[in-house]
Amino acid sequence: MTRDLTRWPLRLASLLACLLFWQVAASQKLDLGLFTFTYVPTPSAVLEAAWQLLASSALLAHVSSSLARVFAGYLAAAVLGVALGLLIGRSTWAEDTLLPPLEVLRPIPAVAWIPLAILMFPSSELSMVFITFTGALFPILLNTVHGAEAVDPRLVASARSLGAGRGAILREVVLPGALPSIVTGLAIGMGTSWFCLVTAEMISGQFGIGYYTWESYTLQNYPDIIVGMLLIGVLGMGSSTLVKRLGALATPWYCARRAA
Repeated sequence: MTRDLTRWPLRLASLLACLLFWQVAASQKLDLGLFTFTYVPTPSAVLEAAWQLLASSALLAHVSSSLARVFAGYLAAAVLGVALGLLIGRSTWAEDTLLPPLEVLRPIPAVAWIPLAILMFPSSELSMVFITFTGALFPILLNTVHGAEAVDPRLVASARSLGAGRGAILREVVLPGALPSIVTGLAIGMGTSWFCLVTAEMISGQFGIGYYTWESYTLQNYPDIIVGMLLIGVLGMGSSTLVKRLGALATPWYCARRAA
């Protein structure tokens, strides 16, 4: 705990340095050749736009819409990803039959799923949740597979020799051993779900942070674009931190070993 507190000054100094560079570059309209800050708004302009959004009724509608879509798709991906990951990680038959088609689908970017999602689902809301689901599924699935495969076979053999059945081995040996990897996948999946949701909202949404950011771009409200980006970053970071904290509570033995 004390070690974490001593690291906060450096972290705050890093953020302040980034803000200072942004202020100087935007106010001086810095041109670095490959990219330019000519049209980038200053932090003060962004702060003013953020205050206007905070004072309006639109903020709650945008944030609540995005949160509902993210958590609906994410929870479905977490349940299915962990279940499939444990099955594939512990069964050769499941690995041979389920993993190949999933590996084919995994590299497809979220934006490529949008036309098919619109055709598959009766509403744009469900299609956006599906895009979020696909983004979160594969990090959770692959990390769960890795964690299940990494469980020491000697532990499984020992449990079996003591009379444990398949259910007991899964519950008492495989799941605790794979849990740190599962938590990592859940944290990564939360970040990718935000990325995919914003992509979907830019095309199919009427409310949401992604829609707000894209609308600001079409209207050339440049400070509002930065506000939308920062909202995405803050909510994504907060969601991932929440998953990590819950994961740390679920794996106290792993956190204690890392701290040592």
